[in-house]
Amino acid sequence: MLQSYLTVKGYGAHELIIQKSRFIAYVQRAETEEAALEFIAGIKKKHHDANHNCSAYLIGENNLVQKANDDGEPSGTAGVPMLEVLKKKNLKDTVVVVTRYFGGIKLGAGGLIRAYGSSVSEGLAHTGIVERRLTRIMKTKVDYTWLGKLENELRSSQYEIKEIHYSDSVEIEVFVKEDAIENFIDWMTEMTNGQSEIHRGGTLYQESLI
Repeated sequence: MLQSYLTVKGYGAHELIIQKSRFIAYVQRAETEEAALEFIAGIKKKHHDANHNCSAYLIGENNLVQKANDDGEPSGTAGVPMLEVLKKKNLKDTVVVVTRYFGGIKLGAGGLIRAYGSSVSEGLAHTGIVERRLTRIMKTKVDYTWLGKLENELRSSQYEIKEIHYSDSVEIEVFVKEDAIENFIDWMTEMTNGQSEIHRGGTLYQESLI
């Protein structure tokens, strides 16, 4: 699994008017090619009356799946420029569709490349890009007498509390980056004078807007 990577926040849409043509960019996160194709099909159905519904997507840790479709525009003027924007922004697991309603003015090959590229860039900007960072859930079990101190210290530290479980004792779950686990264990052990049980839980991705 990747330690961190960039992708889109989620679904987004943004429209540009270029030389009287409407360019509507649709953006979505897609972790499988099936999800990307389903999204594209949905946009095509929604805009069945459009002149073009061009698309591009990158799927997988190493971008093993890369596809671009000009949907009737001159070869290389739509899908590929859209895909290049995704690559330049180092995105993964992202699908984009740009719907075009022709406004009567031909843009030429260069104009189309710029228009589709700009549509995707603007669409991404309005949707938002996040960094997903792999973190470990560290579980610390302590007596209730330590709860106030630990909670205060954690909330003012680099670590983020995931959840607190209350039973015979208290178990605090904390997100910790993989390369900071040993430091976290030492820090927690020192704060509790060794009176804590610390266990490694599973991993998951945390997201933050960039």
